[in-house]
Amino acid sequence: MLTYKDKTTADPEGGVLTRDEVATYLKAGKRAVYRLAAEGTLPGFKLGGTWRFRRSDLDHWVMTNLNNKNRGHATDGTHRQHQPLVGR
Repeated sequence: MLTYKDKTTADPEGGVLTRDEVATYLKAGKRAVYRLAAEGTLPGFKLGGTWRFRRSDLDHWVMTNLNNKNRGHATDGTHRQHQPLVGR
């Protein structure tokens, strides 16, 4: 029988993360993660009123922001210099 805690069978890479796990993963504050998700900047979805995030979406978001930062562009197409990934 498969249980929630059996991550090796259900989800070998821990694909769905909570807000707290995302904060740890991105080395950001919990409030920053919530704010970025609520404003639609950070890819996530609500499940039963709480935010959840797919690790693959976060990895893609980080790489996109790093690539755009290196070119001086934000993901929304505007030109920005030295924009942090999270927090302000």
